[in-house]
Amino acid sequence: MEPNVDLWPWFAIHVRSKQEWIVSHALRGQGYDEFLPFLRVTRTWSDRTKQLEEPLFPGYLFCRLNFEERLPVMKIPGVVSIVGCGNAPFPVSQREVEAIQTVVRSGLPLSRWSDTVAGTPVEIEAGPLAGVRGTLVEFKSQHRLIVSVTILRRNVAVEIDASTARPLSQSAYPTLRPRTPLAIPRAGEQRS
Repeated sequence: MEPNVDLWPWFAIHVRSKQEWIVSHALRGQGYDEFLPFLRVTRTWSDRTKQLEEPLFPGYLFCRLNFEERLPVMKIPGVVSIVGCGNAPFPVSQREVEAIQTVVRSGLPLSRWSDTVAGTPVEIEAGPLAGVRGTLVEFKSQHRLIVSVTILRRNVAVEIDASTARPLSQSAYPTLRPRTPLAIPRAGEQRS
């Protein structure tokens, strides 16, 4: 790998089902900076209960790469494609990848979030998620920060203390309207 690997953009890599870990190890073995976010889940069978790690975004992982030299990545068994818009691969926002990395490292309870995100755009000011931007919603009497990966159309929810969140202005989060800290919609509520 070239020494400027940190300057390469992140791309989402689509992989075959159940191949995320294998592709992740192969990318790391070839010197790529890869990131496979995972979720800890509890599985129960008739005779036991076990804590497992599974990919947070099944079928996807992230990799920094020089798109002009993508052939070695595409040759890795299990890789289907590099995610993009239309036929053109499109990089993932650096801020989105860093937010997901921070959420995963935080150790806070997290889950996949499939609902459309309608809430208050915020930035976390304190704690393990300091600096992370997302959308604040209330769900089952708990506040959750929703962090999105736009190109994958996937969201992650992490339980937070709402007092650590600062509302963002319209210009900081142009796709959503700002709300006051007291107007946190509950999940599923329509915005006015």
